[in-house]
Amino acid sequence: MSSDRDFNRRMIRTVLTVMAVFVLAATLWAAREALMLIYVSALIAIGFSPLVRVIERPGKAGGRRRIPRVFAILVIYLAIVGVIVLVGFIVLPPLVDQASALWSNLPQYFNRFQSLLVRFKLVASPVTLEEAVQSAPAGSGSNAVGTVLFALWGVAGGLFGVITVLILSFYLLIEAEPLFKYITRFVPDERRTHFATAAREIVSKVSAWLRAQLILAGVMGTFAAVGLALMGEPFFYVVALIAAIGETIPIVGPIIGGVTAVVVAITVSPKLALMVGLYFLVLHQLEANVLVPKIMERRVGVSPVTVMAALLIGGALWGLMGAILAIPTAAILSVIVEELATSSETPIISA
Repeated sequence: MSSDRDFNRRMIRTVLTVMAVFVLAATLWAAREALMLIYVSALIAIGFSPLVRVIERPGKAGGRRRIPRVFAILVIYLAIVGVIVLVGFIVLPPLVDQASALWSNLPQYFNRFQSLLVRFKLVASPVTLEEAVQSAPAGSGSNAVGTVLFALWGVAGGLFGVITVLILSFYLLIEAEPLFKYITRFVPDERRTHFATAAREIVSKVSAWLRAQLILAGVMGTFAAVGLALMGEPFFYVVALIAAIGETIPIVGPIIGGVTAVVVAITVSPKLALMVGLYFLVLHQLEANVLVPKIMERRVGVSPVTVMAALLIGGALWGLMGAILAIPTAAILSVIVEELATSSETPIISA
């Protein structure tokens, strides 16, 4: 009788456990967008935390900090805003001028491009922009309006996400030490040393990854601007800015930058397009085989095989955002696995 009662109790407990796991998984899946914002904010906070500690300059023997943590974080935020404003003042005026010239000369470039297609017999006869608009399918105007509204909604959502990440990262940086102490309370005493070591290693790797992304974007943008300017490509400021931003997007970003440069160059001449294409091919080969391995493998500590596997898995699970966050996530997981393996071997060695 008691055995039947115990069996029923275990069955009920098992069913309730399965239901709780299912509800938890469904809740996490429903809140995946919010969880992604929290994860991105945590990565940014982890990446900037070493710089915050440097600015704080703690006194000797655990004395009071010379600069409060809030002010140290504000210094970083103001420095970032200042750099963005400075770059904007330097880049924006010629960028606007070149973009305006590109828009005004777009019909001429369009006709020149079509003449090139006709010369190589890729199209039968050229079509003007007016004819292309008149031959558009019926109902395309409403579709265009819907597309514009959808794009504006996406931009608004993106701005909201950026603002949320900045605010949440700010508060995570402020509450870093209390949060770490609170989480440490749930770690067994014999594991706290390994937990603290893993936390320091994660902060080091994520900070190195963030610095590496900024360095790669700056290097690619500079080399693209200098090379395209020397080759005489029009609107090289626009193309170089796209190349710099694209460098922060794995796999797809460099391709977008190179294709944009070739498309702009082909409006001038096929020879310039060929030169620009070869230049970007060499530039990205140097970036992929020299810069990225040296920075990601030596500083971040992630091997090229792990980088490629992380990019493929992250892109398959979460698209472009997953690919961007793949490398720091792989670095974090490698630290966790290494510390778990080390902590599991410690009792055996001591015995």
